[in-house]
Amino acid sequence: MENLNKPTLLKDRQPVNDDPWHWVNDDQAVSDYAVISLSRWNDNKAALKAQAEAGKLALQLSSEETADQLADEADNFALICIDFPKFADGRGYSTARLLRERYGYNGELRSTGDVLVDQLFFMQRCGFTSFALRSDQDVDDALAAFATFSVCYQNDVNDPRPLHRRR
Repeated sequence: MENLNKPTLLKDRQPVNDDPWHWVNDDQAVSDYAVISLSRWNDNKAALKAQAEAGKLALQLSSEETADQLADEADNFALICIDFPKFADGRGYSTARLLRERYGYNGELRSTGDVLVDQLFFMQRCGFTSFALRSDQDVDDALAAFATFSVCYQNDVNDPRPLHRRR
């Protein structure tokens, strides 16, 4: 039976109960620790820049929005959330990897939406550091999922060397 009191957010492989970040719609006022849309950022950069530079503004990218639409501006945000509208939609993996490798983003990357335990190991390899689990996912199973494989042949965001170079 699901325990509804358990947290559904994991960060750095730990459950989080007191996350300050909150989504604001494009017509709502932007307070500290607000997560805004890319279109809102693009329309209001000048007004929002100071809040972003203070580390108190986050960005939500939909599955249709790509890393190159944000590009070098990614460093303006302490947190970037990438939406997975359904389990089978893998565009968020590419967006995360490009933000890390091509655009050098070092902040927190959070997967949101239809995030399942089965995806966590692979999301982490693409550069995600926090995960907003779908409400029916078990936190203990999610924590165990990070150890799904002990060795990976391919490189990833965390270690760009292939297996034969790691020996």
